Amino acid sequence: MLRAAGNYCVNNVFYTGTRYPRAARLNPCTVDMSHKVSKDIALTGVEHLIDDTPDDLDIVCIEFAENVIALPAYRHPHDALYVFGPEDGTISQSIINRAAAVVYVPTVGCMNLAATVNVVLYDRLAKSSNDFSSSLEGNRLIRKSWDINNCLKLG
Repeated sequence: MLRAAGNYCVNNVFYTGTRYPRAARLNPCTVDMSHKVSKDIALTGVEHLIDDTPDDLDIVCIEFAENVIALPAYRHPHDALYVFGPEDGTISQSIINRAAAVVYVPTVGCMNLAATVNVVLYDRLAKSSNDFSSSLEGNRLIRKSWDINNCLKLG
């Protein structure tokens, strides 16, 4: 999830609960923050996810549920807090009630959390009309994004 946040220019990641700290403590190799795109992402554990969010910040819940907006039809707000449900549960009703939108990724089955975050953040970036999305094209970006395993050139 942190790599997705870095790849799609998210500034902060907030989490609740004890799963992440427990995973980091029990198996620190799985929580590798050495990837250059994710090393500067602010990662913050909070008790309650939306309690301190400004009233004018759009909350967008990503949930596999009936009667919600399909991601291809959704128009992302300029500034938003995206809330992703846990893999083995749902987002609380109190957060859903505060949301500006509830969106789902149309798939035949449900995806895991990391895959869902990647798809939603890519969709947000692809639909964005800001200067950043227009600079995401061409060989300069590709060369900047390479790591030691990449160097393929065509033509």
